[in-house]
Amino acid sequence: MTGTEPLTYSVDEVAALLGIARGVAYECVRNGSIPATRVRRRWLVPRKRFHAWLDGAESAPARSTEVA
Repeated sequence: MTGTEPLTYSVDEVAALLGIARGVAYECVRNGSIPATRVRRRWLVPRKRFHAWLDGAESAPARSTEVA
């Protein structure tokens, strides 16, 4: 990873990476299946947590968090 890559993915990027529909990806971040943080009206998926989740490194289910 280079220093120019963003620290997060958008939900659309996650959907494309996983090969799932955009609506399915949004449902997964809302229900905590995919690790994500809500910042105002936007969901952000931290790259490191996402890849750890993909690799099965997170033993407990990911929880979504909200930031006002």
